[in-house]
Amino acid sequence: MSSLTWIPFWVLFKREVHRFLKVIFQTVVTPLITASLYLLIFGLSLNIEVENVSYLAFLIPGLMMMGCLNNSFQNVSSSIVSSKFSGELEDYKVSVLSHQQIIWAMSFGGVIRGLVVAGVTFLVGQFFYYHSFGSFLSIHSPLLLFFFLVVGGLSFAKMGLSVAILAKNFDHMSAFGIFVITPLIYLGGVFYSLDKLPVFWQSISKANPLLYFINGVRYGVLGVSDVDISSAVVVSLLSLLFFHLAGLFCFKKGSFVRW
Repeated sequence: MSSLTWIPFWVLFKREVHRFLKVIFQTVVTPLITASLYLLIFGLSLNIEVENVSYLAFLIPGLMMMGCLNNSFQNVSSSIVSSKFSGELEDYKVSVLSHQQIIWAMSFGGVIRGLVVAGVTFLVGQFFYYHSFGSFLSIHSPLLLFFFLVVGGLSFAKMGLSVAILAKNFDHMSAFGIFVITPLIYLGGVFYSLDKLPVFWQSISKANPLLYFINGVRYGVLGVSDVDISSAVVVSLLSLLFFHLAGLFCFKKGSFVRW
């Protein structure tokens, strides 16, 4: 690839990162407060064990993945929506960047925000864990932890791109977040272990790709998982491929017209 296309790719990526750095309070402080409330209300008040670990330790990886997915989705979707509303999105069609490059540049920008939020959540969790047990929570497998956070963040960033391009107005974006994203996350095992559910709901949960993302992160931190870790890797990569193809299709066929 020549510098003619590498430079615009890098510029678009930096633009996406700069967008959320300008609202650092929303990016860092808000997730910090949210994670603290979850850990305070659930992690400290419920003195139980799940998967032979404390509920506080069980909760931290789930909150990390939840924050990463939410923020990756929001970063790209808000960028597309604002660009569509201002008319800037139409300019992408005449740029030197290909559809693939635009999708990856925006997705990487989204996943950087997701990783920042996941890191902040982990630090908050470490504070609560040290306060409760007098030691820090060690990471079982840093490589797997990083893998699932990046693949999950990229998947949701590409999902956010697809939804934002197809959305006709702001209400469509809000409805998708409320009726699709939120149920998927909360039914993905953030707050509970799969074996605590009735058989029917276990089957429903296993059809949710977020269950594999969340359990992959939980295995990376704690070394425990409700699903086979190799299955989690495969499902995560297939989800990334699906959302990438969906994003590519939407970028080629979707409407770029200003609202």
